[in-house]
Amino acid sequence: MSTEEFNTNVVDCTVFLKRYALSLARNNSYAEDLLQETVLRALVNRDKIYEDTNMKAWLYTIMKNVFINNYRRSKKIGTIMEINDYKNVRSESAVSGNDGVSNIEMAYLNGELKNLSSIFRVPFLMHYTGYKYEEIASKLKLPLGTVKSRIFFARKEMRKKLDKSYSYIN
Repeated sequence: MSTEEFNTNVVDCTVFLKRYALSLARNNSYAEDLLQETVLRALVNRDKIYEDTNMKAWLYTIMKNVFINNYRRSKKIGTIMEINDYKNVRSESAVSGNDGVSNIEMAYLNGELKNLSSIFRVPFLMHYTGYKYEEIASKLKLPLGTVKSRIFFARKEMRKKLDKSYSYIN
């Protein structure tokens, strides 16, 4: 398929893509961004399409994947355990500015962190403070998979301890 044909086909599909982007994003500005990202990726990967490929379906798939990746990325930002998000301890609409419960819970968590084995605690705290998995692996001279699994098990253990502490409260 020539470049001119490809570009014409992409432009012809933008009306359908815009509707699909709106159905996914439910926000006009985000839908525009989604459409732009889809067209950009299609242009970059134009060499991967064959003559008999359904252009519309190909573009829909690109858009769906871009949307899913953006959604996952936005959710991944909040993966660090925070008490207020984890159990909704404090209501977002609370009028009072009292942080007593949060301070007690953080003290409890810090105490439980000290009880974790150092093989789990060190990578977990490094990840918590902002180090990337690769940086942790190189600083600790460990394989990347080992670092990821230790952080996973540290989170799992902390969640278990947090659940246990909430069972005493309720």
